Amino acid sequence: MILCLILNKIMYLCKIRNEYSYAMELKALIAECTAYDFKVMLEEKKPKSWLKSVSAFANGLGGSLFFGIDNDGIVKGLDDVQHVCEAISSKIRDYMDPLPEVEMIPHDIDDLHILQLKVNAGHYTPYYYVGDGQRIAFVRIGDESVPATAEQMVRLVLKGSNKTYDSLHTDYKSEDYAFTILANTFKDRTKQEWDKKYLLSFGLVTVAGTLTNAGALFADDCPLWQSRLYCTRWDGTEKGDAINDAEFTGNVLMLLREAMNFVKSNTKRGWEKLPDGRKNKPEYAERAVLETMVNHFIHRDYTVMGSEVHLDIYNDRLTVTSPGGMYNGMLIQDLDIKDVSSERRNPILANVMAQLDYMEKRGSGLTRICNETKALEGYRDELKPKFKSTPTQFQTIIFASSDTPNVGDYDGDMSETKLTERQQKILNLIKESPTITGKQMSETLSVSQRTIERDLSALKKNGVLKREGKDNSGVWIVIIIDKC
Repeated sequence: MILCLILNKIMYLCKIRNEYSYAMELKALIAECTAYDFKVMLEEKKPKSWLKSVSAFANGLGGSLFFGIDNDGIVKGLDDVQHVCEAISSKIRDYMDPLPEVEMIPHDIDDLHILQLKVNAGHYTPYYYVGDGQRIAFVRIGDESVPATAEQMVRLVLKGSNKTYDSLHTDYKSEDYAFTILANTFKDRTKQEWDKKYLLSFGLVTVAGTLTNAGALFADDCPLWQSRLYCTRWDGTEKGDAINDAEFTGNVLMLLREAMNFVKSNTKRGWEKLPDGRKNKPEYAERAVLETMVNHFIHRDYTVMGSEVHLDIYNDRLTVTSPGGMYNGMLIQDLDIKDVSSERRNPILANVMAQLDYMEKRGSGLTRICNETKALEGYRDELKPKFKSTPTQFQTIIFASSDTPNVGDYDGDMSETKLTERQQKILNLIKESPTITGKQMSETLSVSQRTIERDLSALKKNGVLKREGKDNSGVWIVIIIDKC
């Protein structure tokens, strides 16, 4: 009896050990895959059931199908691996266009035969399943293979033709558009004179004299209406009542400046008194916010029509959300930001921003956001910026510093009239030249005339500024000088 119990115990332990062994083998195989699916058998009469995964893997980062394993990850095995290999090859030739690059790798786990169909990331996207009167390109969303949307199809076509959205030619004639904002920004940030030849060398115009999409984004009157920014200052830590909001459309440099002005006008800036002066203590690191906004304007997906960048400010954090996930299809929260690829969705846009010294070419933006935030006094580990992505959007979250004393009345950061930095500059220009025109202000400050007109209207509404005389011969009068 005792001997029987011992033998049963040994058999039980051997079973556990074997199950553990093959589980570890399977885990090791899966660990090498970017994505995977299990199929207990090859469905020869229903090839779409597994070829959709082949299409999705080829259109994405690659992946593997394991035949002989059920949906619960239990190894069942295959009776005839050779036949399965031949059938897979035949179905791929008959039902896939173009043909993806695949490998078939047999494995033995616990004396059971399985087959790994490894699908490499394709260079000639989109890869279609063609059958049943259908021609469908699939993409990977989570652990599912689903038909690509119209927007995803655009991206796949661009990828397959080795093109990017910002490099595409438009019908907009370059002679019809001015680049004053870009030229002034270039001179201001590089201390060099702008040369019109840069438009061609930067990839903003074509040899034929039309704008690329990148050129349209940098034109003073940007014709791409999806180049938009929505800003909201919320009352509290969740969306509810809005304290302030603004919407902007147009030139990407103008959007960047409007974003920074909105942040400055809707966040706290405190100070600490020192023996030899005062030390500024902002709620957010300005360079971290700038880097965040630049990243979102550069890397957003401009093929998504009716989309925009959202800037939301809460009592405890600032979030920026833009359309389009990681360009390589991965999820940022699953990665170490130090290892994030510098692969860019809009390389021309990124290059111009690098020339303007708004970003580094080596793609260290996320690390810089973290480092700049960490340098603020009052920083704690729980205040480390967070990055989240889905297949359709990317979000950056920066938490407010907990150390902002003496908030509100130093260096005019929060003046009684709550003027933005640009509005203060407008008033200074007017003091120097009361007859200055809106166009001249636009050129000097490197913003669009529409933006200047909006600011002038706000200043007049707040009783800070008034206009006397006719439009052509009138003058500006600053009413409240001491608050500016």
